[in-house]
Amino acid sequence: MSLPLPRNPSSHGARRAVPVWERRGLSPRMRRLLLEGDVTGRYGGTTDSEAGYRITMALAVGCSQAGRAWTPGDFFQALLYTPTAGGVWARHLRERKGSDYAEAKLTAMLDKARRLVADAPVITCRQDALEAIEAVRQVVEGQPWPTAGGKGSDLKNLVARLDLCERAGGLEHGASVRQLAEAMGCARATVEASNRRLVDGKWLVLVKSGSGKAHGSRWRLKIPDHLHPRVAEETHGAGVGRSPTSGYRGAGTVPPAHTTDTRAISSLMGHDAFHHHAHGLSGARILGCLDPLDGKDVKALCAATGLHRSTVQRRLRHLVADGLAVELEGRYHLAGALAGPVRLHPDEELLNDSAQERGTRGRGHARRRRHQDERAHYHQWLTEQHTRCARRPRLALVPDGVVDPRTGEILDDRWHGWDLSDLRRPTFPDPLQQQQAG
Repeated sequence: MSLPLPRNPSSHGARRAVPVWERRGLSPRMRRLLLEGDVTGRYGGTTDSEAGYRITMALAVGCSQAGRAWTPGDFFQALLYTPTAGGVWARHLRERKGSDYAEAKLTAMLDKARRLVADAPVITCRQDALEAIEAVRQVVEGQPWPTAGGKGSDLKNLVARLDLCERAGGLEHGASVRQLAEAMGCARATVEASNRRLVDGKWLVLVKSGSGKAHGSRWRLKIPDHLHPRVAEETHGAGVGRSPTSGYRGAGTVPPAHTTDTRAISSLMGHDAFHHHAHGLSGARILGCLDPLDGKDVKALCAATGLHRSTVQRRLRHLVADGLAVELEGRYHLAGALAGPVRLHPDEELLNDSAQERGTRGRGHARRRRHQDERAHYHQWLTEQHTRCARRPRLALVPDGVVDPRTGEILDDRWHGWDLSDLRRPTFPDPLQQQQAG
């Protein structure tokens, strides 16, 4: 917090200039990045130049947020003409290429940041980001997800991405195909097919494709336009007992309320006990609907999950046999070992015994080992490609024997008049320039 300025400069000395980051407020994180630099390594790159560009771009985005619209002059003052730790890259650029070039570069970066902020939804704090994620989660949980047509894989894909978004602090997140496959408990090809369906269904937006060893693809999770609560409310209306995202079914009718506990599915779907050859996603959804005290019958579970009656009965029979659920007078309860203080709490020993009984024990470990081998082979291939390109001789358009390597004299008359100072880029002088030089 800055001190009050003196009113009489003649008696109290020269008037102290208020720094631009105090006049143009910044968030605490951006303020530390500007004054202290990247002390946490959050914006590190493969080279110092790349890291400096990332820090500068992050500051440009921070200075372009709503209520903090810096002018280019303010940006120059904070980075170029003040010895701040976050402006090292910008001042180094000014030393190498001049002030005009550095100011033009920073102006272009500030314009790019403004366009990025204008296109992105306004999120002022982490609580706003969590609310945006929760809005997507509610729409996912309110949709029926049948097992046919790959919808079950799409549900697991969205559940895994919701967890990644909560850790990332926003709807934009990074995820690789193998990372999602390990979280979903399925094959890599299944994830790739699910990604294509979710992109076509407007659930996902590919921001940037991944490349290299440590750069996964960047995705943005969103609510499809036709499922957005506000659009559905304007189109169909929303009332008591009616989901705003469900279609209208006639006057006096109430659509079935499908409830999908995505957090319970997230804690179960990657385990071997819920492999598609064991209890599968249907078993995880049924367990997410069970309660240790209030039992539910088959009809209630069918209405809650949207699954067929025969599917629910078959899954319940296996869950009871493995000790994951308890049947009492035609109603089914969650096993006491899986009951947590708030929601379902997986018991590792009980789930491992169930996977052993179903013959799927070790599937997840084998999948992770296979993915590790694939990553190692891919990294080795990248290293070999880099080494091969580094050892490849540079292309020379002038063949050997045309120029004497000791004296530089042109030995072949067919190359007379050519500028062969660079054997890789031979040039023929302009005749008009030759006449003016003569």
